[in-house]
Amino acid sequence: MSDDCIFCSIISGDIPGRVVAETDDALAFLDANPLAPGHALVVPKAHTERLADLGADESRAVFDLVHDLVPDVEAAVDADGLNVGINDGEAAGQEVPHVHVHLVPRFESDGGSPIHAVAGERPDLDDDDLDDIAARIEG
Repeated sequence: MSDDCIFCSIISGDIPGRVVAETDDALAFLDANPLAPGHALVVPKAHTERLADLGADESRAVFDLVHDLVPDVEAAVDADGLNVGINDGEAAGQEVPHVHVHLVPRFESDGGSPIHAVAGERPDLDDDDLDDIAARIEG
């Protein structure tokens, strides 16, 4: 736990949260500033700032809970779909330095955009660029 992390304070019960699901290693609660009705966050109980810092068991706990919650969140607000998103790092828009997965219900007429809209201007990459990037990721 981190003393100055709002999510750790919710996990420990020091501040209130609208908890919707809990396991031994993960917690889900409604976002206090929702993008849509039913917008929930799933977090590891251990304070972990970035995805790469999550251990395999913690990662499984978080994503198992995400998997279990998606149909429940959709049904609770009669959503037509749902975006699952993670802002990993400040440059990606992460505002709370504690891993969290957003479950954002979507509705046919909500005016929202697909996930491709979050990155701004798209790069102009040719096949050689894509092959080079793929090779560097593969290691």
